Amino acid sequence: MSDQLNYKEKRKFNYWIKIAFAAFLTILMLFPIYMMFVSSIKPSNEVFDLKLIPETVTLEGFQLTLGQNFMSYFLNSLFVSTTVTVFALAFHAMAGYALARLNFHGKNAIFLSILSTLMIPFSVIMIPLFILMKQFDWLNSFKGVIIPAIPHAYGIFLFRQFFLTLPKDLEEAATIDGCSLFGIFVRIMLPLSKPICVTLAVAFFIANWNNYLWPLIVTQNQDMWVLQIALANFIGRSDTPWNAIMASGVITVLPIIIIFFILQKQLVEGIKMSGLK
Repeated sequence: MSDQLNYKEKRKFNYWIKIAFAAFLTILMLFPIYMMFVSSIKPSNEVFDLKLIPETVTLEGFQLTLGQNFMSYFLNSLFVSTTVTVFALAFHAMAGYALARLNFHGKNAIFLSILSTLMIPFSVIMIPLFILMKQFDWLNSFKGVIIPAIPHAYGIFLFRQFFLTLPKDLEEAATIDGCSLFGIFVRIMLPLSKPICVTLAVAFFIANWNNYLWPLIVTQNQDMWVLQIALANFIGRSDTPWNAIMASGVITVLPIIIIFFILQKQLVEGIKMSGLK
């Protein structure tokens, strides 16, 4: 009896240790975001005064940020990130379905060649890609920012692995009912792949929302700037208003937080399903 009580006490102790450790990690990760928000509502001369509660609360940083054509940069980032995400999901789903379900010569070789691109860093293809955009006359245009960001081997790989787990009886039954190949893909396969779509949508959106290097290379026109470029140029000023920088950071990170909380359940489900073979 005493051994059983000791075991229960030990399990309870381990449980509270895990809770305390998880709470510590949560505070550790949220603390920089909290300090960024607190700094955004301070006067510029108090930003580096690291107090958890500001003595003076002001919206000067947000007013200055919104007065710097910030919303147009915000809309540029939103347009680029959303467009890349939508087209990437569509093309990756079709490619993954074809590589998983269709039988054609060289299918495995094509898949391996696509997968091998994951080992190529962006710095290797950066200059050739810029030359290609220049030849297409896509510099300083949304086409030059969006189209090279659409193809990615990770999305194709994840969709292919998911479609391989689905039973073929679904397709056979749909074929008997007279459904076309495209109809099977749209009406059956895509609805079943919703968790994977949500996971990839969040990953693609965040990656393109935070993208800095490629938009900087391909867009020299200030009207084409995305948020990351605008923030970098904002910081580079000699009279940098740090409360406005923090306010810009708050506005920049807000869509990511909203997307995460809205799609949290589907995102966790998709991450669990991505481990399926």
